[in-house]
Amino acid sequence: MIEIDNLKVSYGDKKVLDIKEKLEFKDGEKIGIIGSNGAGKTTLIKAILGIIPFSGNIVTGIPRQEIAVHMQFNNYSESVSTRDIIQMVANRKIENDKSLSELIEFFDFKKLLKKSFKELSGGEKQKLTLILVMWKDSPITMFDEVTTGLDFVTRQMLMEKILDYYKGKSTSILLVSHYYEELENICDKLLYIHKGRVLFFGSKKEMFNKYCTKSVILTEDNDTTNSLIGKEDRIASMTNKIAAGFDDSTREKDLINKLVENDQNFERLNESIELTVLNALSKEGYDE
Repeated sequence: MIEIDNLKVSYGDKKVLDIKEKLEFKDGEKIGIIGSNGAGKTTLIKAILGIIPFSGNIVTGIPRQEIAVHMQFNNYSESVSTRDIIQMVANRKIENDKSLSELIEFFDFKKLLKKSFKELSGGEKQKLTLILVMWKDSPITMFDEVTTGLDFVTRQMLMEKILDYYKGKSTSILLVSHYYEELENICDKLLYIHKGRVLFFGSKKEMFNKYCTKSVILTEDNDTTNSLIGKEDRIASMTNKIAAGFDDSTREKDLINKLVENDQNFERLNESIELTVLNALSKEGYDE
């Protein structure tokens, strides 16, 4: 459990975080923390950990030093083998620790134990850090931009591993990412920070209903769909797409029938982090 109340962080004269709301992250919740670059996401993680000065109140259910954390940049001695790095950080031999051995197996890392840190690819370096973070088995675990700088396939693989590992576990997770698709399957709630302030905090479904509608039909932006979808039904959408929002199922079904009759592809959504963010920014009067 983490409680945050009236949190402020300043660097010199610049206030970089100003959270007036009282936030509560409950035991076992998976929280996705999103926002543009420089919004204050990593600053929030650092404040919770107590490694930067702040004003206000932060209460954690466990001592801060027991929180497991993956920071955006993690570096180790370039020439040391990954086996030695793991054993130095864990302060024990891999063979004598069942959890450590299982995580190395889980991430298919055994074949990399003889390599030095500088010989690892970006994805392999992230695997190494994830092994050490997840081995700590803390009831509160934080991941800050786990997949930044990695290619799509590697990003997908790492997120699937994290999702698989924590499935069914009561671990509270705070996951910072600017890749919305990474958060769709793992997070229960979203905390959107915009220019140091909380734009919204709640379940993905609640936020979708608030800023979009009960359901959304998403289709390509072309002459046919433009003629079929009225301006009054449109909500903010991705480039080259049209999103039509509905709280009325009869009108929604009518549009679906028209799209089918005109051989148009579409998706029906009742949750979407990307659409939620786009419409939240629009309705709250912000630009990304």
